[in-house]
Amino acid sequence: MVGPVRPQFVLFGSSIVQLSFSKEGWGAILSHLYARKADIVLRGYSGWNSRRAVQVLDTIFPKNATEQPSLVIVYFGGNDSILPHPSGLGQHVPLQEYIENMRKIATHLKSLSKKIRLIFLTAPPVNEAQIYGNSVIQRPPRNNETCRIYSEACMELCREMNIKAIDLWSAIQKRNDWRDVCFTDGIHLTTEGSKIVAKEILKVIKEADWEPSLHWKSMAIEFAEDSPYDPVSPDGKTSMNVSSLTFLETTEWD
Repeated sequence: MVGPVRPQFVLFGSSIVQLSFSKEGWGAILSHLYARKADIVLRGYSGWNSRRAVQVLDTIFPKNATEQPSLVIVYFGGNDSILPHPSGLGQHVPLQEYIENMRKIATHLKSLSKKIRLIFLTAPPVNEAQIYGNSVIQRPPRNNETCRIYSEACMELCREMNIKAIDLWSAIQKRNDWRDVCFTDGIHLTTEGSKIVAKEILKVIKEADWEPSLHWKSMAIEFAEDSPYDPVSPDGKTSMNVSSLTFLETTEWD
């Protein structure tokens, strides 16, 4: 492990998480904003459902770890909501089991530390036309209605357990053109889709009454002291501390 030790934000979930650093994804946005402030750690596993997540909780989040995360952002539900395959194989997890799996995940994470913070992301919508094209499918295995049902179940569980949660199913569909701009394949997020996710996460973090605050503008910058080795100022007489510069427009993330 490298030092100094920073707060650790862990992204835990399926492909929406694994791909969150591609195509200017929401994980990459967080990593950029929290540079020199927190380490964004990716634990994303494409194709996974909540059943598989529960099986490896102790491996990914060991209770005896020297440092525990400050924040864990959890996403499972889209794959769970796929309709069951006749063979019994596949990603489908019955709704009640999904709820209990998410409860187990939350309970385990809460047990790691009194200071750990959680944000759960619900299943986003899907664009069935983009997934299936012109195919005539009477009951598509992955459809927007089952995503809604699993999304609402996750939100209800989070209210019950006092966990911060983001209703992605609703948030993404607030855009009138969401079907056209939010997905690469009807399921996975484009840059525009990821921007919605990032904004929702940052809004929750900013509005949370957490002590200390985990908002990117409130956290200490690593090695922020002035130095004669900083870039020379335009006056040619002093150096210019650039430790707080992000080098990108950040007003949309305030």
